[in-house]
Amino acid sequence: MNLPFSDARLPAVLVLCAGLLGCVPQAPEVRRTAEPGLIPTLEATPADAPPGSCWGKQQVAPPQTATVTETVLVQPAQLTSTGEVLTPPIYRREPRQQVVKPARYMWFETPCAEAMTPEFIATVQRALQARMLYSGPISGEMNQRTRSAIRRFQEPQGLASGVLSLMAARQLGLAPALAPKG
Repeated sequence: MNLPFSDARLPAVLVLCAGLLGCVPQAPEVRRTAEPGLIPTLEATPADAPPGSCWGKQQVAPPQTATVTETVLVQPAQLTSTGEVLTPPIYRREPRQQVVKPARYMWFETPCAEAMTPEFIATVQRALQARMLYSGPISGEMNQRTRSAIRRFQEPQGLASGVLSLMAARQLGLAPALAPKG
């Protein structure tokens, strides 16, 4: 390999490059949600939510839009000092989308993050396995197989989400594990 500089200067060039790369601002970490349609809420909760409770918000109906055509003035009429029209106004028709009906969301209470320990998730997996909804290993990890089983369990109750709701946890018999330790 032919380098445009001697091998003796290579360490200095590497240090310079490392220094420059270290100065490049890093992109902020984006928290991705594996569950489509779920809006993780950390601060927003329903108005009547008890303090310290955790909630999820899922879109249940997308917004309905309609195309509306507006008439936009491009150039006003040019008038003489007496008010006579020299050139008429010029208009353009411009289509745009307008929300006719806003999206609908459903709030659902969830176990808080600190309750979602590997031991608790393993218990969820066992409870779903007993109902023949989960066939994977009891790993204690909230993986795609576990989320799919949670979704299959919750769908008949009207919640098409792989995020465990508190109601589903209670139905699985796991509510005592979620009670505050005191």
